[in-house]
This record gives sequence, C-alpha cells and structure tokens, in this order.
Amino acid sequence: MEQLITNLLEFFYILIGLLLMATAVRVFKDETHPTRLGTAAFWLLLGIVFAFGNFIPYLIDGIIIILMGVLTLFKQVRIGKLAAIDEDVAEASAKRVGSWIFLPCILLALFAVLISYTPLGGQVGIGIASILTLLIAMFITSAKPKTVADDADRMIQQVGTSGILPQLLAALGVIFNAAGVGTVISNGISGFIPEGNRFIGVVAYCLGMVIFTMIMGNGFAAFTVITAGIGVPFVIAQGGDPVVAGALAMTAGFCGTLLTPMAANFNALPAALLEMKDPNAVIKTQAPIAAILIVVHIGLMYFLAF
Repeated sequence: MEQLITNLLEFFYILIGLLLMATAVRVFKDETHPTRLGTAAFWLLLGIVFAFGNFIPYLIDGIIIILMGVLTLFKQVRIGKLAAIDEDVAEASAKRVGSWIFLPCILLALFAVLISYTPLGGQVGIGIASILTLLIAMFITSAKPKTVADDADRMIQQVGTSGILPQLLAALGVIFNAAGVGTVISNGISGFIPEGNRFIGVVAYCLGMVIFTMIMGNGFAAFTVITAGIGVPFVIAQGGDPVVAGALAMTAGFCGTLLTPMAANFNALPAALLEMKDPNAVIKTQAPIAAILIVVHIGLMYFLAF
C-alpha cells in the first residue's frame, strides 16, 4: 500500500509538470510575447521540477529553482496570449448549466474527505478527487479536452509566479526546523517573558504563530518552529494542555494567513484571478476579522488550556 501511495503521488506530480510544460510550449510559440524566452523557460523549469524532481540529482533541482528565481527577479515572467473566450457562448452555457456548475466543487471536497479516511490518505485523495471532478465538470458543461487545456493554461499564467510560493515556504519551514530556529527563538524570548507567567506565555505563543505564519505564509510550517520555541517551554511546561494549546495555536496561525501576501493560495491567488487593481484588497478586507480572532484565541487558550 505504501508503494502504491508513493506511485500515485508521483503520477500526480508528473501530471502537474506536464501541464506546466504545455504552458511553456504555448508561451514559446507566442512570438508577440514581450518576454517569450524567459517566461517559457520559467514554466519549463518548474514543470521539470514537478515531473522529474525525484529522478534527477537534488543539486540539479536546486540549480533549477535558483534559475527560476533569477528569471522572476529580472521580471522575465509575464502573462502571454490566452485562449479567447466567446462571451455569447459562455453566457449561453452558463444559463444552460445553471447551479449545476457548483456540483463539481462540492464533490471535490466530498471525494477528498472520503478517500482521506481510506489507507490512501488525504494527499492521494485530493489528487483522485481532482481528476474525478474534472471529468464530472466536463460532462456537465460538455467541455472538450481543448477547452480544459486552454483554461488550465489561463489559470497557470494568471496565477503566475505566486503559484510556487506554497512549495517554497513549506520547504523553508523544514529548513528552519532542521537549523534549530525554534531553539534560537526560545532562547531569545526567555529574556523578556517573566518565568511562570502563563498569560504572557499564551500571548507570546499566539502572536508568535501569527507573526511567523505571516513570514512563512503557511501555518503548518510555522507550527513546528513556534511550538518548539515558545509553546513547549512557556505554555505546556507551565501546565497547559498540549492538545488544547496546540489546536488553538494552529488556528491562531491561520489568523496570520489572513494578513500576509505570502499566503499565495488564499490572498495573492484570488487577487490575480479576479484581476483586482489592488493586490492587497483581500488582505485589507480580512484584517479586522483577523485582529478580533487573535484576541479570541488568546482568551480561549488562557482559559481552556489550563
């Protein structure tokens, strides 16, 4: 079963890589693209990492990622020519399909959750659910494979370089943990947190999760570092219930997700897809709610964890 899971995950990564390479080919063929070579190279390199990253030396993977960063630094990655949308056809299709268009979205979540309870697990569940619901969406809308390819290319290019942030930030979290950043944080914060003060410990734990999540763009990446550096010595060691404190610390970190452009999936991606004039509009809307939730988390952890 373990080998089956590994093979399925590898298949999904290869599939993603092929989609990215297809975008690279489209961009390369577009002679009107202002940065044709740079943009095509970026998507090709990213596709190689996704599809063949486990089959080539890790040093080569690292060099490829650095090259992608250089292309981004010099603004060589831009949106090219996208497949044209026939507004009349789109409107007629929308009227014909109606609310059924939401069925694939619901089934995606349902299938993923159901499969996550099997030995295959959640990651494989998301991959299988994505393919199944894509087929269902094609059936409902009568879309042709070319339409699927065009829309996949459109989304990849609209999201742009922000799409690789989750992978980079997750990797950064692993590196921080291996480098002992949690220990450094613990040693640094012990200098101004009064020993035995539970409330200050809770505040530091929650705010540490929020701030580090804002930096990392990922609450999961921040959790290990902040729990090791602050949660264990200043909350759990003071008698805090590790289950309650840990759960609330994680959701406190999600408050930080609402406040940072580094959380590309939640903040940068919607702004890009909706073509918002203000790239931080989503964050500005979420900020007041995030501030309230941070205070709520501090109160809940203080009263429920002890």
